[in-house]
Amino acid sequence: MSTSTPTPAPAVPAGGGAPEGPAAPRKRALRFPSAFTVLAVVTLAVWALTFVIPSGRYETKDGGPVPGTYHSVHLTQGFGARLKDLFLSPVNGLYGVTDDHSALTAPGGSGTFFGAAGVFLFVLAVGAFITVTLRTGALTTGVARLADRLQRHRTLLLVVLMALFSLGGTTYGMAEETLGFYGLMIPLVLKLGYDRMVGATVIMVGAGVGTLASTVNPFATGVASDSAGIGTGDGIVLRLVMWAVLTALAAGYVVRYANRVLASPSRSLVAPRPEDDELRGQGAGAEGLSGRQRLVLLVFAATFVFMIFAVIPWADLNVTFLPTLGWYFPELAALFVVASVAVGLVAGLGEKGTTSAIVAGAGDFIGAAMIIMLARGVTVIMNNASVTDTILDRLQSAVSGTSSGFFAVLMFLVNLPLAFFVPSSSGHAALAMPILAPLADFAGVSRSLVVTAYQSASGWINLITPTSAVVMGGLALAKVPYDRYLRFVAPLMGVLLAAVAGFMVLGAAVG
Repeated sequence: MSTSTPTPAPAVPAGGGAPEGPAAPRKRALRFPSAFTVLAVVTLAVWALTFVIPSGRYETKDGGPVPGTYHSVHLTQGFGARLKDLFLSPVNGLYGVTDDHSALTAPGGSGTFFGAAGVFLFVLAVGAFITVTLRTGALTTGVARLADRLQRHRTLLLVVLMALFSLGGTTYGMAEETLGFYGLMIPLVLKLGYDRMVGATVIMVGAGVGTLASTVNPFATGVASDSAGIGTGDGIVLRLVMWAVLTALAAGYVVRYANRVLASPSRSLVAPRPEDDELRGQGAGAEGLSGRQRLVLLVFAATFVFMIFAVIPWADLNVTFLPTLGWYFPELAALFVVASVAVGLVAGLGEKGTTSAIVAGAGDFIGAAMIIMLARGVTVIMNNASVTDTILDRLQSAVSGTSSGFFAVLMFLVNLPLAFFVPSSSGHAALAMPILAPLADFAGVSRSLVVTAYQSASGWINLITPTSAVVMGGLALAKVPYDRYLRFVAPLMGVLLAAVAGFMVLGAAVG
């Protein structure tokens, strides 16, 4: 039944007399733009800057730039071609291919695949898997029972979950893989009395801080150490201490906010959504899980456990009794599609029920997948305009001729803008380390400290950068506005910045 808002009666002055006229129309409150608008603005701004930043390239060897070989280049692309790059940036972000000779990325052709199609399909497959599982009722009932049992141990649960996500970040660079956990985490924290911000930041900040303090992460520490000509284990003691301290700081910060929201929901930074009450109430009053539902939860948990197992490079961690599968997003997308079908069969949804849930779930997650596509398109614009190497060359000039302590801090700071423009940790490492690592020899510090400074900068900036698929995609899945997240994380970013700078000075002093 529809309802209408009654027209308010004219206001009567306190002293009596004729009623006042109609109230002046209220101004509409300014709202922060959506993630799509933010990325559109970033795309346009970066494209405009490519006309100002000089074009240049390094000579490359084994996929990395050769120090001292930076030179200006003349772009053969005219304005029309560069306008076409802007027009095609979302398409390039999805399935662009980089030509091995021209280094230009465009749809089709031959060369190295650059687009985010693998991550795109992975997100859709996760959406399908979550929705099929929700249709069975097992997940909502299970979450309800878990929340009831942990009512008195909420803080411990948040700390343990953040530590686990941080462990994934420090060991194998857990990033896009976190997108699969939002569908489970948000209902859980809502039932525990928290808000969506808590659910989003347990995952995003937890894994992000772990990646910031990577210890043996092959995609950050491994690639950077190899490019710097040192072993992955060099500097690991400092990084282990960093990981423990920074994870504790981040967990304490999130728990402090969570407890504040629990005590006073009005202090939440995110407005409640209409479906939140439904998520909190799902599974309430359920007597228990049926046999089918228990089996569904077993398949659900086993899928995520196997995903984590399949992506960890056990051989690089010197774990010889476990096989290294080396799975990446194509295999993981297939895993979740197969798992979706398996859950439907186990739960007895039938062919029609299973397929409709898969389609609906993919549709629910299409927004997050498109954000990932747009973020990747920004990097394509920079690469096609040959400005990434120019930025790297300017950063190299900024750190020359400084003292060891100041050099270590400066190495961290100069990597921040590069991390923004190259959100891929492995891509950042391959670009920067061959140039920046030799500078450590002149400053009297170990090259491992340069590696630590690089990965700390990459991890720090990737906690907030709007060109990061992990940030924008994760917030879209959690339905947390980007501006609200920035407001939440800003004080923590300052704490982490100061802490990392302190560790850089310490590393230079004891190294």
